[in-house]
Amino acid sequence: MSVLISDTSVLIDLERASLVEAVFTLPWRFIVPDLLFERELKPYGGEALLALGLEVMELDGAGVQLAQTYRARELRISLPDGFALALAKSGGHDLLTGDGPLRALAEAEGVPCHGVLWVFDQLAGTGTFSPRVLHESLTNLCSHPRCRLPRKEVQVRLQRLAARM
Repeated sequence: MSVLISDTSVLIDLERASLVEAVFTLPWRFIVPDLLFERELKPYGGEALLALGLEVMELDGAGVQLAQTYRARELRISLPDGFALALAKSGGHDLLTGDGPLRALAEAEGVPCHGVLWVFDQLAGTGTFSPRVLHESLTNLCSHPRCRLPRKEVQVRLQRLAARM
C-alpha cells in the first residue's frame, strides 16, 4: 500500500470537489504531520478526516530539524508544510501538495510530488467513479474563486472525462 504525505491544500481542493470520502477508498495510506493536523485540520473537521482513515504522524528530532531547515531555505512555505516535506523525505514517501514553492523544494530534494489533478487521474483510472461525477467534481473545484490549478491541464482532463460520458 502506497503512503502519501499530504499538505492541507490538496485536502481543501478535494473537499471543494466533494471527493474527500472518495480518496479514502483508494489503496493508499494518507498521512499528515502532527503539527499540520493540530494547526490546520483539527479545528476544521479534522476528526471526520481521522474517521475516514487519515493518519497523523510525529516527526522525530531529526525530522523537526529538517523541517526547520526547509522553512529557512524557502520562506514561502509554512512550517507545517516543511513538516510534511520532512515526513515524506525521511520516510521515502510521496508528497501531495498544490503549493508551488513546496513542490519545487520537494523536487529539489528528490521527493516524488503530486497534486490534486494527479489524484483525479488516479480516481478516473480505478473505474469506480463515473466520468460524469469526476467531471462535475473537477468543474466545481475549478469554479471556486481561489482555485489556482493550471487551466490547460484542467481542460485536458475535462475533455477526457467528457469523451467517456
